[in-house]
Amino acid sequence: MPALDGVRILDMTQYEAGTSCTQALAWLGADVVKIERPGVGDPGRGVYTGQDNSPYFVNWNSNKRSLALDLQNPQGRDLLLRLAPHYDVFVENYGPGVMEKLGLTYDVMKAANPAIIYARIKGFGLSGPYSDYKCFDMIAQAAGGSVAVTGEPDGPPLRPGITVGDSGTGVQMALAICAAYIQRLRTGEGQALEISMQEAMTYWLRTAISSGADWGRRAAPRTGVGATATSRLYRCAPGGPNDYVILLIVTPRMWDAFCGAIGRPDLGKDERFADIAGRRENSDALAEEIEAWTSVRDKHEVMRVLGEAGVPCGAVLDTQDIYENEHLNARGFVKTVEHEEWGEVQLLGWPPRMSESEVPLVASPLLGQHTHEVLTADLSLDDGELADLAEAGIIG
Repeated sequence: MPALDGVRILDMTQYEAGTSCTQALAWLGADVVKIERPGVGDPGRGVYTGQDNSPYFVNWNSNKRSLALDLQNPQGRDLLLRLAPHYDVFVENYGPGVMEKLGLTYDVMKAANPAIIYARIKGFGLSGPYSDYKCFDMIAQAAGGSVAVTGEPDGPPLRPGITVGDSGTGVQMALAICAAYIQRLRTGEGQALEISMQEAMTYWLRTAISSGADWGRRAAPRTGVGATATSRLYRCAPGGPNDYVILLIVTPRMWDAFCGAIGRPDLGKDERFADIAGRRENSDALAEEIEAWTSVRDKHEVMRVLGEAGVPCGAVLDTQDIYENEHLNARGFVKTVEHEEWGEVQLLGWPPRMSESEVPLVASPLLGQHTHEVLTADLSLDDGELADLAEAGIIG
């Protein structure tokens, strides 16, 4: 049985910070019903392509059902409030003030369902000087510290290529929802949850802070691709934009193993590189020796040779490499699913693995695909009532 089997979630999220949260819960077995505006849907449906089911949307909304409902219409809002008692959790990540304008605040939802868990994802939270500011991933990353610690020490700050400001926040909220649900099992009471994307980003910042921020008295440095020869990026053949590996040698045993693996026992006997201090002091000279070996081998061979020798080494896999990676495919992490519009598509799975909870990956829904199904099952609306609502544009 899936871990969250029986848990029901009203998903009023858009783009990524909210959708990543509800998708994580869906992948754990929750029944997630995504509330979307008829004829428009989650604006994430059109990101990058302008199509109704962009790859962006498909990647963040699998294992959900879609209910198209016009919440700006009083009758549509009333339908949502009638649905609320049938669900355990309500999640939203709209801009500041939107829920208040729609009259769908925690107090209102709680009146409809006293035990509801009401989760809100906001850029800067619900209080403080920035609370009215709009926010997206890169804004959260800048204001949350990750941009400042990314890049070369003598270069400008850089935005990380991954959207951890959004999805990293969403997964943290998913954890909070699971905790609130467990608490409700003990107390019978729901609660309001809130997370700030700016604050969520600082969770991923702690290692950087510990590397030189002196308890907040100075700025943590940028370290780029590594500060020393035994902790840095190395070029590989044939020299493409992602033909690199990252190497990390931490212990004397790893150093000895590295020298043996590359056929250079002489490096281990070289007085310049005899200890950690020497390898640091003569880092540039050692880096030249290492890259002379990596640069004539492809990144996959380098990773295999060093990995088998017990030396931590990672090939820099680009997004195509990820889908083709032998290891990820052997573990069944790359999934092929059938999508209504795209046909067969490849999607990446859910990383946590549970021996007693398995949930098959299901493609994201078309806009309003489950409207009739949900309203019939939860509110017992008949075909005539559904037809009238559709004709009035309240459902889609």
